[in-house]
Amino acid sequence: MYRLLAGMRVVEASSFVASPTAGLYLAQMGAEVIRVDQIGGGPDYRRWPKAGNGASLYWEGLNKGKKSLALNLSDPAGREMLAALATAPGDKAGLFLTNFPVDGFLSHSRLARRRADLVTVRIMGQADGGPALDYTVNSALGIPLITGPESLGDEPVNHVLPAWDLLTGAYAAFAMLAAHHHRAATGEGQEVRIPLADVGIATIANLGQLAETLLSGDRPRYGNAVFGAFGRDFLTADGRRLMIMAITPRQWRGLVDVLGLAEAVAAIETARGVSFDTDEGLRFEHRDALFPLVEAAMAQRRCDELAAALDAAGCCWGPYRAMHEAVRDPVLVTGNPVFSEIEQASGTRYPVPGAMATIPQAERLAPQRAPRLGEHSDQVLAECLGLDSGQIGALHDKGLVAGA
Repeated sequence: MYRLLAGMRVVEASSFVASPTAGLYLAQMGAEVIRVDQIGGGPDYRRWPKAGNGASLYWEGLNKGKKSLALNLSDPAGREMLAALATAPGDKAGLFLTNFPVDGFLSHSRLARRRADLVTVRIMGQADGGPALDYTVNSALGIPLITGPESLGDEPVNHVLPAWDLLTGAYAAFAMLAAHHHRAATGEGQEVRIPLADVGIATIANLGQLAETLLSGDRPRYGNAVFGAFGRDFLTADGRRLMIMAITPRQWRGLVDVLGLAEAVAAIETARGVSFDTDEGLRFEHRDALFPLVEAAMAQRRCDELAAALDAAGCCWGPYRAMHEAVRDPVLVTGNPVFSEIEQASGTRYPVPGAMATIPQAERLAPQRAPRLGEHSDQVLAECLGLDSGQIGALHDKGLVAGA
């Protein structure tokens, strides 16, 4: 964690991945993020994966460093408290993050009547208000039909990473800061709507794939080959599988030198009237000749010897590993200052990441565990809404608020 956003208060009413991710990123940069949930937990409170005691590792991973307020949102009085919290006064308050529907008790127009300069960042499924999840967006974009080997034909391949959720969450955090900056300069609040489907199709367009499809048709499957560059998985003599990339001229020349392929590559260049030295696209176009060369050379070398040589030559490569190997890697996790081993809300202890950014001039603070549901209910009601202990006690008695 860092203190860059110290003093900023964001009220988050959300669930699942995208919206909690945005709140997580803001919290990791120092904002006070108050997550508001239904008493007993929202729809994502018990999602898999889970710890042995049934606590959601997913929920505590996405809510690290936040405060938790548990309200009875099925009661008008509980909804009133959430609205009051979202629109509470203060230059660095009045910032509301949600994936609740556009209409209803958390509509921006309704909340803005209480605070005109309110900033609402609302994550949506479809721009028209229709539902969408990461996997339905991904399927609609056509990504599963160009993922995997050509032999699959028209059979789709879903990947396990919720990429569109994560991109949407990061964009929502950025949008919150942009709208807050605008309000500081102009005094104007606003609602920013970020549909998951729009993030997906806009990203595809930004990568040139929308134009590519319109001009050339659907991209075929290339298996593990990287489109438009030299890149694929290869086996070493001791059965290790490595991902080899050669995008820059230095990476390509280094790979050719390490594998002793200069003469063979030169012969292909002469025969085909091309030069692979500076054009990554040509390396892809002529992969039918280049891949077998690299495959045969890799199969003659052991992984440990190859790794040292590839590193020395400035090549770009990476091993294929199971996730249980990755989580014990000293570069990625065990020796990485991004991680600290702490006890989480579930009672389990494991390495937990803080901010993914590194700021050399600033002190990196250890990540904070996720809250227990309702852990900060009394504190938030007292500090943000000015309620005294008697008023808070009465809310508990009525079942409108709950503690941990």
